[in-house]
Amino acid sequence: MLFQVYGSNALYQWLGWVLVFAALVVANEISRRSKVGGLLCFVGIPAALTVYFVSIYVGVAMGASWALNNPTYTEMNGWFHYAKLYAATAGCIGFMILKYGWGKLGKVHWFKCFPFIIVAINIIIAVVSDFESAFRGWGTTFVSSEGVTLMGGWFNIFNGVAGLINIFCMTGWFGIYASKGKQDMLWPDMTWVFILAYDLWNFCYTYNCLPTHAWYCGLALLLAPTFANFLWNKGGWIQNRAATLAMWCMFAQVFPLFLDSKHSRFAVQSVNNYNVNLAVSVVALAVNIGALAYILYRAKKLGVNPWMKEVFKGTRDYDQAMARAE
Repeated sequence: MLFQVYGSNALYQWLGWVLVFAALVVANEISRRSKVGGLLCFVGIPAALTVYFVSIYVGVAMGASWALNNPTYTEMNGWFHYAKLYAATAGCIGFMILKYGWGKLGKVHWFKCFPFIIVAINIIIAVVSDFESAFRGWGTTFVSSEGVTLMGGWFNIFNGVAGLINIFCMTGWFGIYASKGKQDMLWPDMTWVFILAYDLWNFCYTYNCLPTHAWYCGLALLLAPTFANFLWNKGGWIQNRAATLAMWCMFAQVFPLFLDSKHSRFAVQSVNNYNVNLAVSVVALAVNIGALAYILYRAKKLGVNPWMKEVFKGTRDYDQAMARAE
């Protein structure tokens, strides 16, 4: 098994998974269906949380016990969590600019490459974290600043390389559209090929480097935007992904004890086994290599640059997404 979801807490763990998955799907719908919902989720709440985070670290600097004992500081003090929260939130704001056509940025052609840039930045953040784990714990284990036992090894290298390849699996950087009614920013060339490669790579990253979180952020969080994309929001996967990631990061940063096995029945640990991590990483790397090879094959067949032009025109996913374009 990949996770320790058995024993007396199994019912709570499965219930927690279902609740997180459902909450992310619903929260995504709230954020995408109106400007008010989007501004509340990605401007109002993050602004309030920034004040909260800064006050904690000021309190820590002053030696205040309420800050030093705050779970946000003791459980989620690593650079990665803040980097992902604010990078994902920046992505959500940029996507709103594109879908609503706000200001000059929302109307100029060159800004359509923003989704590629922000997704690439998010991938690189995780790749750096994977390589950091390899460097710190090669062939052994180490305890992170948040008290989590991590391993380091070839699985980090394999998955870090998979992440770098995954960046080049994003095609048609300028093929960004607003949907009818402007509910969604669509990226039609981001089909199941990229989504599968990304989901496997990102699951593997969480499994390698966030073993106490992967049950939720490696499964529920990844499946929520994919579920929406394939059932009712075709072409909107990257918007779904950014929104659910940002909102999950906010929740996890403020309520980290939900994920802490010492305090919560909902917490789930991965098995944290070297061979299991290695197997998952090899699968992620192989799928990303296959995805990039298929993209290059289609690009050659169509005679186009796969990053400047769309390469999935004529496929079912692409056509369904374009049918929603304004």
